[in-house]
This record gives sequence, C-alpha cells and structure tokens, in this order.
Amino acid sequence: MKSKHLILFSILFLVFNCKKKSNDDTTTALILAAILSSSSCSSGDFLNDPCEQYSGGDTTTFDSTESAFDLEAANVVDSKRSIDFQDGNANFNRTWLPAGNSSVAGLGPVFNNRSCQGCHVKDGRGRPPADGTSLASMLIRLSAAGVNPTTGGPVAMTNFGTQLNTEGILEYGTGTQIPKEGTVTITYTEEVGSFPDGETYSLRKPSYAITWNVGGGATQINVANPGQPYHPTTNAAGTYFISPRTAPMVPGLGLLEAIPESTIRSFADVSDSNGDGISGKPNLVWDTTQAKAFIGRFGWKANQPNLNHQNASAFLGDIGLTTPVFPTENCATGQTVCTASPSGNGTNPEISSDRLSRVTFYTSLVSVPGRRNWKNDEVRKGKELFIEIGCSSCHIPRIKTGHHSISEVANQEIRPYTDLLLHDMGDGLSDFRSDFLATGNEWRTTPLWGLGLVERVNGHELLLHDGRARGVQEAILWHGGEAEQIKNKYKQLPKLSRAKVISFLKSL
Repeated sequence: MKSKHLILFSILFLVFNCKKKSNDDTTTALILAAILSSSSCSSGDFLNDPCEQYSGGDTTTFDSTESAFDLEAANVVDSKRSIDFQDGNANFNRTWLPAGNSSVAGLGPVFNNRSCQGCHVKDGRGRPPADGTSLASMLIRLSAAGVNPTTGGPVAMTNFGTQLNTEGILEYGTGTQIPKEGTVTITYTEEVGSFPDGETYSLRKPSYAITWNVGGGATQINVANPGQPYHPTTNAAGTYFISPRTAPMVPGLGLLEAIPESTIRSFADVSDSNGDGISGKPNLVWDTTQAKAFIGRFGWKANQPNLNHQNASAFLGDIGLTTPVFPTENCATGQTVCTASPSGNGTNPEISSDRLSRVTFYTSLVSVPGRRNWKNDEVRKGKELFIEIGCSSCHIPRIKTGHHSISEVANQEIRPYTDLLLHDMGDGLSDFRSDFLATGNEWRTTPLWGLGLVERVNGHELLLHDGRARGVQEAILWHGGEAEQIKNKYKQLPKLSRAKVISFLKSL
C-alpha cells in the first residue's frame, strides 16, 4: 500500500509540474480519474461496486440531456483523434442522394433510409412507426428456408434478398422510378395478465402484414413499373421468414468489441451444466473480409462479427451504398430495373475504405452515459433484487475489456449488463427465423447501459427487438424460455419491490 501511494504521489508531481499545454486541464483530470479508478474500481462484488457510476469505465460521460448518446468518449484527449471522431460523426449524419446529384450521391437503388442518423436518431434507439406503416428506424429482415452453404447464415429470399427495402430512388436525369420491394403494416392485439398481488397489466403483441410489390395482380403497388417481377411463386406463403428489428443505440459499441472472445466464451453454458436454467451460447457468424466465422457481437441476434462489418452491412442494406466489404449493389436476383440503375458518385465502391474506417472509428468511441442516482436507497435495493432474482445471470453487470486497436476502449472495466450471448427467450418473442446459430427463439442479451435515458433522448420507451414493450416492466414480462423462472420471481415480488427494480434499471 505504501508503494502504491509513493507511485501515486510521483505521478501527481509529474502531472502538475510538467510544462502547460492547451488541453492540460482536461488531460490532468482524466489522468487523475484513471489513477484513482484503477486503484479501487476492481474491488467489491457486483452489488457493492465502488465505481458503478462509470458505466463505460474511463470513456464514461455524465450528461443526462437529449445529447447523452451523441458524445465523444471522455478519455479521448488527442485533438487529432477528436477531429477524426467528428469527421466520422459527419459521415454518420450525412444525407445521401441518388446518383448524379452531388458528391454525396450513391443512395439506393433500393433502400430503407437516407442516412445512418435517420435510423439511429441522436445515436439512440429506434421504434416501430406510430402510424403502423411508415418504417423509419425499423426494418424487416427476410430469408427463405435453409442455410447458406458458404456463410452458414440466412438464405436470401428470391427477388427480395435478406432485407425488405421499403424505398426506391427516382433516377436523376432519366426520371425512372426504382420500385420499392413492398410496404409493411403493423397491428397489435392486447394480452391482459395480472401479478399475484392482483395488479393487472397488458402486453401488446404485434402482427406484420407485408404488401409485396409483385409486378401484377391484386397486390400490385408499383405504378411506375408494373412489369417488375418481384414476387415469383418460389416465395409462396410459408416458405419465407421475416424478422422485425428496431435500430439499436450506438453508445459503447467499441467497448463491446474490445471484450475478449475468451471472456464471452467463459459466460456460455450451452448444456446448463450448473442447473440454473440459463444456457447461453455465442453466435458464430461469417466475416466477409476474412472469409471465415467469428463470434458475433452486434445486432439483435449477434449476427455481426465486428463494427466495420456491421457498418458496411448497414451502408448496403439500409442505404444502398457499396463498400470494399460489400462492393455489389443491393439488387436482389430478378430486380432488373434496380440492376440497370447507374451506380452512385462515379467511384467504386461508393463508400471508400477510408470513409468506412472513419465511421467505424466514430461508432467505436461514442461514449456511454454514466449512472444517475446510483446512491439512492431505492435504486440500491432495486439492484439487490435484480441480482437476487437472477437477472444478472445474463445481464452481467461488470466486465473487463482487453486489447483493442483503439486504445481508449482497451483494458476498461465496464458495466454493460450483457453477456453478448444468445438465449432462448421463449415462443412469445420468437421470429421463427434462424440467423447463423441463432434459432427463432434466441436473442442476444441486450446491453442495459443507457436504458434510463432512452425516453429523454428519443421521446419514447419502446423496448425489445421490435419495440412492442411500452416500458421496462413490459419488456421484463415478455421474457420467457430461459428467463421464464426469473420473470416469475419478478412477478412474485411485492409491488413496491417491483418499482425498486424498475428504478434501478432506469438509473442505468
């Protein structure tokens, strides 16, 4: 202990007596925070964590405004890296246009949104449309039956691919309207239930109706190109699968990427050898650039291996922009008008490796907001109950990151409340669609950091993969499968105790 104090004193002396620079005050504060946290934050169990307010370790920022999800990691002190972060942010926010319009051309030919920010509003959580039809921060995954023999992932649906693109560009110069692939209508039915103490609740169950752009017949919606053959008989009802997905929030993605693979594997218990009813497993997903499978970390089914791959996939599938990772336009087999449409801005691919890297750098360093009210007695009791009833078996409170090329996210003690594993969540949440090793019932454990700020940032509290849950309690009550017994323990709690669990979750 004496030697630690001597080292600390020596560092402090050097910090305060070195020649001043323009960012000395910020640098000094961050160095001091790192020194102090490194000596104490590893002590204590999950319940008695002395640094639990630092959700993202040294990257944590403390901002509870609507900008809480859109800030640079607190430990970025190099001005050049801050400039790169802002450049990546500018590209993330950029609104893309069809070919021929400007230097930001390349949108489409088919797409879902015109910018990354259009789905990830304020870098936060997406939602299902209020009118049930206008998908903006939500999309529909598609697939046919079977497994892709090369990647081990979903099989593309004939003439539609693996994602329903609900928009098509109007070609600059020719006036040709590229047909969108279809429209979606979402309706809900209410399922009423009650707690053992008599309090009632209602859960809304979604239903999805897709009006396919079939190129003729009763469900034809493509007026501009009535002959476009989008829906052949090979996609007969019952031979394809859909999966609705809202846009997840951006903060902390670099930290999740920095969690060692060995740590994720250590959380897995596929055969439930300890008999606790929890049997999480990692997803193994295809990395196109390396042509082999890796552990999946990102996406609702953990179907993306790393952030660069995730971003390239989103550029293509959501906006219709090619990258070095996916250099071919997003036109499914049979979409002849789409295929004939000219490529974007005269460059191939439309997103250069440098621009993709800058966006990946940005998404790696969006900070995690720190906790609020973590010392509050009700919040502390809620955390105790959260752990006691078993929620922390999957939503692991504290994890140490490892080596990463972006030094700010490396070797951080973080509090993401996830294990990044797939878990069976029951038939009630099933999309019946396989995604690499994930079955229809299996979903990645969602990180809970930032949960309590979603309403402030995004103006809603619609949770789970499809936004069906109208708040934290409804999200808990939808848990089934491996989480069924834990949900039932929550339901058995007295009303005031349930409120304390919710208070804790909203402090994250």
